[in-house]
Amino acid sequence: MTLDEIMARLTAAADPERAAKDRAANRTDRETLGVAPEVLRDLAVEVREAVSVDRRVLLADALWRAEGFDARMLALRMLTQARIRPDVGVWALLERWVHHFDCRAIADAGAAAIGRRFAADPTRLTVLDDWAGAANVWTRRAVFTGTAGFAKLRHPSEAEQAAREQVLALAAAMTDETRPVIRQAIDGWLRDLAKHDPERVAAFRA
Repeated sequence: MTLDEIMARLTAAADPERAAKDRAANRTDRETLGVAPEVLRDLAVEVREAVSVDRRVLLADALWRAEGFDARMLALRMLTQARIRPDVGVWALLERWVHHFDCRAIADAGAAAIGRRFAADPTRLTVLDDWAGAANVWTRRAVFTGTAGFAKLRHPSEAEQAAREQVLALAAAMTDETRPVIRQAIDGWLRDLAKHDPERVAAFRA
């Protein structure tokens, strides 16, 4: 599958009415085709099954560079998978892209992809300190949306428990953060953790 074929598929699935709604909901000026989420999902699966990981990384990077809203959403969906071997190229793209998230939909799709790469290798959480201090509000938000999986674990390993503590420390350091999208992300992370470790959340809030 080639980039031209993928772009043609996106164009063929365009829906002007949905595009207008997507632009308004995400407050974006990016070219928006209005491709339905299920179409993006199915196309991402098709690409994953048709090409190698290395080829998928190249296609995803090309889609991201195309800069359209739907193209970027597809690029992120193509990289959202629990088991990817090797995943070094995938992580390199996500680590770069997170600094260019610019609306809720792209940020949420990015968090889904990032969360799976953190789960595959928790040592990658070393990037969180940098993200927490970023100028981009969506990058700061990814500290919590990208690590939500650790808060939801019933029986975390030692490394996963350490990951939780790292995120809690960053949440504590961001108590003066006033942006609603970040406050909501922190509160959601704590609510997820409270379902499995209410004592730790209570201590955090004390």
